[in-house]
Amino acid sequence: MTNKPHPLSMASLPGLEKRYRAEKRFKFAGILAVFSSLAFLGFLIVAIALKGAGAFQRYEVEILVKNEEYLELRDQPFILLQNTMRYNLPGVVNGQAMREAVNMIVDGAEIDLLNHIENSSRPNISADGLGSYSVWVTLSNRVVSALNSRDTDANLTVRQQAWVEGWVADKKVRQRFNVGFLTNGDSRDPERAGIGSALVGSAFMLLVCMVLSFGIGILTAIYLEEFAPKNKYTVFLEVNINNLATVPSIIFGLLGLSVFLNLFGLPRSAAIVGGMVLALMTMPTIIIASRLALQSVPLSIREAAFSVGASPLQTVFHHVLPLALPGMLTGTILGMSRAIGETAPLLMIGMLAFIVEAPDNIFDPASVLPVQIFLWAESPERGFEEKTAAAIIVLLAFLLVMNLTAIILRKKLEKKW
Repeated sequence: MTNKPHPLSMASLPGLEKRYRAEKRFKFAGILAVFSSLAFLGFLIVAIALKGAGAFQRYEVEILVKNEEYLELRDQPFILLQNTMRYNLPGVVNGQAMREAVNMIVDGAEIDLLNHIENSSRPNISADGLGSYSVWVTLSNRVVSALNSRDTDANLTVRQQAWVEGWVADKKVRQRFNVGFLTNGDSRDPERAGIGSALVGSAFMLLVCMVLSFGIGILTAIYLEEFAPKNKYTVFLEVNINNLATVPSIIFGLLGLSVFLNLFGLPRSAAIVGGMVLALMTMPTIIIASRLALQSVPLSIREAAFSVGASPLQTVFHHVLPLALPGMLTGTILGMSRAIGETAPLLMIGMLAFIVEAPDNIFDPASVLPVQIFLWAESPERGFEEKTAAAIIVLLAFLLVMNLTAIILRKKLEKKW
């Protein structure tokens, strides 16, 4: 008669219940950590989105410009603006009232007013036979803050509060998407400041970085993995490449300052210099990712190519490289994602210039999105707080698109072995 094995139970194995409890506590701690990180991330994104949502909108007010005053004062736009505000607002009878009236709209609105009239076909004819132009001008940040918070006493004078209430009652205030935020360059006035020039500069810088880091990084990875002899020199080179991937980014900025600017004399604050510095920073990451992609290709692919008479060069570029390319592209895009968010190395090469116009080529002075965020964050005007948060939203969206592109490319192009 044989003894049947007893099933596992709390009584048969001392300490089993304690181990089960420890495992449950560990699972709970892991789940709690995941949800905590997601909660903090969600809170951060929501806070930034709420803060920067206002930068994507602009408030405009409709004012009437007399045709006769335009014909008489079009060479004196500021006086034309003053007369127009006096015509549209009651109680503008002295200098203080005029200053309050002009402060209701953005600085430089007289130029917008002239441009609008010049692009209009003809004035509207009123009942009294006089012609006037209906022009929409952007409200100042103080008025917009009062409209959003519904607390006009904290931001406006009593007279300005009455004017705003009159505009709202007469339905002369409208809200529009702020296209200028995405197309304008930097400005001292938060109402006119935009990220257009920074976006163009970032595109030029990423183009330079992509061409240099992808080309050199891929060729380096192919040589080290497929052709280089395995000796102490290549091992030394591989160790240093791995070490370079962990070097702080500001060190690459100092290298670019001493080599590209001081030694080679390249133009300061140019996209080509920023792209070269970021290429140095991302190249080790691309080399490591590309070598791992090459290592993932089965050895049988190489042996099959050699068996039909292919040379080592043909084997690599005709058979191995196409199969490893999805992993290489993924590593490159992730490296570019890191590069687009870097600020420290760009500050070291002088990309702190106040840039209004978008650069025409990679040698023109340029600003980039991370540096633009850094500059606006230090600005004392409250209007730049919204601009900073909105620029962060654009940067996060761009990073999200790049990472999604890397995932899609990997899913579409990768081979299952």
